[in-house]
Amino acid sequence: MALQSLNPATGENVAHYDEHDGGTVDEMIDRAVNAFDLHRERSFSDRADKMLHAADLLERRSEEFGRVMTQEMGKPIDQAVAEARKCALVCRYYARHAKEFLRDEPAGIDDVRAFVAFEPLGPILAVMPWNFPFWQVFRFASPALMAGNVALLKHASNVSGCALAIENVLREAGFNQDEFQTLLVSSDRVDGLIADPRIRAATLTGSVGAGRAVAASAGKAIKPSVMELGGSDPFIVLSDANMERAVEIGVTARMQNNGQSCIAAKRFIIEDSAFDEFVPQFVNRIEALRVGDPMDPDTDVGPVASSGALEVIHDQVQRAVADDARIRTGGTVLDRPGFFYAPTVLDGVEPGTVAFEEEIFGPVASVISARDVDHAVTLANDTRFGLGGAVFTEDREKGERVARQLEVGCAFVNEMVKSDPRLPFGGVKESGYGRELSRFGIREFVNVKTIWIA
Repeated sequence: MALQSLNPATGENVAHYDEHDGGTVDEMIDRAVNAFDLHRERSFSDRADKMLHAADLLERRSEEFGRVMTQEMGKPIDQAVAEARKCALVCRYYARHAKEFLRDEPAGIDDVRAFVAFEPLGPILAVMPWNFPFWQVFRFASPALMAGNVALLKHASNVSGCALAIENVLREAGFNQDEFQTLLVSSDRVDGLIADPRIRAATLTGSVGAGRAVAASAGKAIKPSVMELGGSDPFIVLSDANMERAVEIGVTARMQNNGQSCIAAKRFIIEDSAFDEFVPQFVNRIEALRVGDPMDPDTDVGPVASSGALEVIHDQVQRAVADDARIRTGGTVLDRPGFFYAPTVLDGVEPGTVAFEEEIFGPVASVISARDVDHAVTLANDTRFGLGGAVFTEDREKGERVARQLEVGCAFVNEMVKSDPRLPFGGVKESGYGRELSRFGIREFVNVKTIWIA
């Protein structure tokens, strides 16, 4: 069986990749186990030298890697190049801080030497998505490798070229070829991989459905796991907000990566007294976006990743209209080659309807009216998701108060939700569990081990 990559801007085939058979995968896992025995004994400085070399390669070849991303999943080229460069940041962050984060911690018990050690687990399986095909992998791989683990990547089938490019970067940087390996396998083989006793833990970034399946498999095998799943992030605009800034950031927060981001702003909750000021400006800015070839630096919004994704988005918009939502702009599949959806704004969205309850993973914004700040918080939290959230107000104390009330893993005031290597990233409720990035991320896949010496 072959894994296929299509160019979403044209619908044309990019490449086919032969799937690894069972015997090949078995050998790769064996090699990972053997590599772990050596890698775990390497010093932090040795691992850091390699990780810093990887960072240099990512920066130096960012335009090359950006083209690979854009060709396989359609993000605008400038965003793809920026993604490769952001991967360099997380590599450097863990190269410089892993030793500090995993240093033995004295327990302070009288008359004995007692401390906590942080030791690597072994081969970690990463099941990664297509929407940020480099960043999602490196934000897992850099802390995992720096902690002394080894990695097996099962990437989304449509970005196999990205997966192999990442593997080559790490090998060129000096990591042993068996310390990071790409498994070219279909999703239906993930359960068997997790059940394999040689795999010590699993992490997934993806949909809620995929998260349920992988988390269930990890639970059955009694293995640690981290789940970063979907989101329906609220973007609250209060009456005292800087409207020009809120509009400008709101457009970017919704339409970046062609609207295909778990932490994209999806539900725009606007205080009544600001509604008529914010929404027309927001719609005008959405209508001014340039939709087109993602390889063109002037393009703002490219295609969605697949024909199936296009169908799902349009079906959700049509069902939203059936729920009495109004299309302020967009709402159509664009008549051109590839998988393009018009940037869309839905008004009149209410709790209990499709556009409020479901995650629309594409360039569609839902606008919702709130009576006041308390009502805005209630609406924001009225969701099964809890990944990120943002609030815009000129009163920073009020902004912090709202941020603390949001049931999310990360809350931002007067800024869009974003990930940063220095801060933990992850969600609550059906947006998942566990954390990536910062000191919390590198400690997800280590044995937190008590040592007592009398």
